[in-house]
Amino acid sequence: MSPQVAVCVCYVAAMFMNGMDATIVNVALPAIADEFAVPASTTSAVNVGYLVSLAVCIPVSGWLGDRFGTKRVFLGAFGMFVLASALCGLATDLTQLTLARVLQGAGGGVMSPVALTMLFRAYPPEQRIRLSRVLLLPTAVAPALGPVLGGFFVENFTWRWGFYVNVPVGVLALVFGALLLVEHVEAREKRFDALGFALAAPGLGLVMYALESVAQAGPGSPHFWASGIAGLVCLGLLVRTQLRAREPMLDLRLFGDASFRRASGILFLCVAGFLGTLYGFTLMFQEGLGASAWETGLVTLPKAIGLMIASQLIGWAHRRFGPRRVIATAMFGAAVSFALLNAISAGDFWFAAFVQLLTGFFVGAASAELQVIAFTTISASATGGASTLFNVQRQVGSALGVALTACVLAGAPGLGGYHLAMLVSAGFALVGMLLAVRIKEIAPVRQPVAVGR
Repeated sequence: MSPQVAVCVCYVAAMFMNGMDATIVNVALPAIADEFAVPASTTSAVNVGYLVSLAVCIPVSGWLGDRFGTKRVFLGAFGMFVLASALCGLATDLTQLTLARVLQGAGGGVMSPVALTMLFRAYPPEQRIRLSRVLLLPTAVAPALGPVLGGFFVENFTWRWGFYVNVPVGVLALVFGALLLVEHVEAREKRFDALGFALAAPGLGLVMYALESVAQAGPGSPHFWASGIAGLVCLGLLVRTQLRAREPMLDLRLFGDASFRRASGILFLCVAGFLGTLYGFTLMFQEGLGASAWETGLVTLPKAIGLMIASQLIGWAHRRFGPRRVIATAMFGAAVSFALLNAISAGDFWFAAFVQLLTGFFVGAASAELQVIAFTTISASATGGASTLFNVQRQVGSALGVALTACVLAGAPGLGGYHLAMLVSAGFALVGMLLAVRIKEIAPVRQPVAVGR
């Protein structure tokens, strides 16, 4: 099998499970609270542990992949993720489940950037638009499918199957990767930036904890203010040290590349709006409009269909209209579709499904194009560092979208609060559209395919 195809298969398998697990557990939290006989509010630790661990481990992923080899690091992190999934399903109390989720987040935090690095090193820039079908499936479709599968497992089996489902697929993918992936070591002598990690890990971890705290307890939470301020101080010091370091852990100088800076910034806004509506609509349709968890999952399923339709058309649209028009149009369409969620009424399943289809289509078109053009002018040697930065922004953007939605709901209870939250997400998309019109049409940096060394 072609090394390029092998990379695609492993990328899809790993990132699909990672993306789905970020949302599949949300609809299962009430069932988890009932089985473990704990208050529903305490189950937030299951998400907090995962997100904080994910954020802490992302910064070191670029150095690990460059220093020890992307194949070795990817398979190790993927194996940790699969093992942690099994431990989540076997947990007998909330503490065990939370610790297993921390381990799962650590594996996912390293696995995601390294997987993207392998994919973009295997394909030169001029071929990457054809990767849209591969990129969209795990990064956008999986989060949309999470609530569907979660609701199905909760109502027909047990919440544990939301984690068990990863094990057989993960084991097969690990064996496949061990046999067919090609090792690539970028720099065996690359120095570890201890100071950068000492600031990045607590900085990102505290910011993610703060965003999750405000999502659970509102903006008045002391945990939000304490952890948020401490995290921002660490990140401020991190920026200063990384710009001066000879071999920084987070190469912030990459933001000097206009294409990378604008594309990653727009994707930050895109995922903030997307995850904000995914979180808010799931609650609105159940608590505000009286639907069941399974009905809510079915209604959100067309979102995944819209994403897949976009993946089939994005290559043609890229060649016909160029990235600036595609991204600006898609972000405007996303804003309109987010606002249309407010027009859904109780029992209006077909209209709800149609709007979800629109949101999936526009978000899919924007995110697929953005992931390609962000790396158009990034060299092969800098791909690892760029992937790390790209994933940091995506994770923080996702958490920010959920946190702001939760803040709006806490300050404006009732159906009106849900409607306001959808408009906030639409605002994210509109800002992204304004940034998109400034994207310049650029020619990719031609470089040789690097699948192994």
